[in-house]
Amino acid sequence: MTILNASNLSLEDVQRLFGFQKQYSDSFSHLLSLKPLTGVEQQELKQVQDDFDRYLTAGKVSEGQVKFLVLAPLLRLAGFYRYPIEICLEEDIADIEVEDENTTIKGRMDILAISKAKHSKSQVHFWILLIESKNSQIDISTGLPQLLTYSYKSLNNQPSVWGLTTNGRGYQFVYIEQGNPPIYHLMPLLNFMEPPRGSELLQVLKAICQM
Repeated sequence: MTILNASNLSLEDVQRLFGFQKQYSDSFSHLLSLKPLTGVEQQELKQVQDDFDRYLTAGKVSEGQVKFLVLAPLLRLAGFYRYPIEICLEEDIADIEVEDENTTIKGRMDILAISKAKHSKSQVHFWILLIESKNSQIDISTGLPQLLTYSYKSLNNQPSVWGLTTNGRGYQFVYIEQGNPPIYHLMPLLNFMEPPRGSELLQVLKAICQM
């Protein structure tokens, strides 16, 4: 039996082990209904951007700082702290066994949002959004293999799940679907520090939260 750590997998490894196929989407509109932000939301969003910009100007922003300075306030603004959603941090994934490979994959998720009111198969809580974060100097694509690996676990119990990998500045949403083979859709890349894209980021988070 081969035991692998999800953090050591490449995108090529993930595609080989799980059969994922990649597609690109040029808009969120076919999957989500994005609603305009309120004036208060825009003000709070601007404050988060200003706070983060100060840290970026000073140099490298650690993964922990990214979670605290940006992800936490964004998730609050988007409604992820309200019932029936629950946020789970640094959760161990149940071991993923790969058929025909004699391989087990272990790992730890950064942030997982689940619905306490909605269940998937076997009464497992429904996964809404899975987030993999990195420090500000790491390319966000490095978090994609882990994100897909963890998301694959949820596809045993539900038809799809949203994923997000970020370094605080860039945000790559991924829509992951069951299938033969399973498919992951890379959504448009959003730069949090660009005002229009920052607003769209919060709109996307709100739409996912309200699904």
